[in-house]
Amino acid sequence: MSPFLFWIFAVLTVVFGGAVVLNRNPVASALSLVVSFLGLSALFMSLDAFFIGIIQVLVYAGAVMVLFLFIVMLLDIRVEERRRINWLAAAGGVGVAVILLIQIYVVIGHFQSARRTFPPLAASTTDDVWHIGRLLFSNYNLPFQIIGVLVLVATIGVVLLSRREPR
Repeated sequence: MSPFLFWIFAVLTVVFGGAVVLNRNPVASALSLVVSFLGLSALFMSLDAFFIGIIQVLVYAGAVMVLFLFIVMLLDIRVEERRRINWLAAAGGVGVAVILLIQIYVVIGHFQSARRTFPPLAASTTDDVWHIGRLLFSNYNLPFQIIGVLVLVATIGVVLLSRREPR
């Protein structure tokens, strides 16, 4: 991936990640999160992690965001009222963010490996999906089954909670 595309997707991910926090409308915030997930997926694809990029789109941007929007619509959350900005808290947040950026810059400046580019990954003869599937169904079979049952129970609970009582 060219550096131009990397910066486009990185800025897209960060800007829409910030929009998730700054939007007062929960639906607009959830849709900003979807765009942020799509930018993150493109960054994974640029690292030749195609499976993780596709799973990012399918699981997070697809299933999780549909669930978030379903819950937002179910709860009927109204747009939050406009409040006065607490300038002291905003200045403190900006100060902490600036200190964090300075510290990251100093650490990267003193860390020699951080300034070098990474060598290209060795080409694999087998697919990464095969490795993930083998690991998932051999070493992590029981936790995988437990998560499946928990998701089923949560889905049944959401359906029962969202059912309207007849008048």
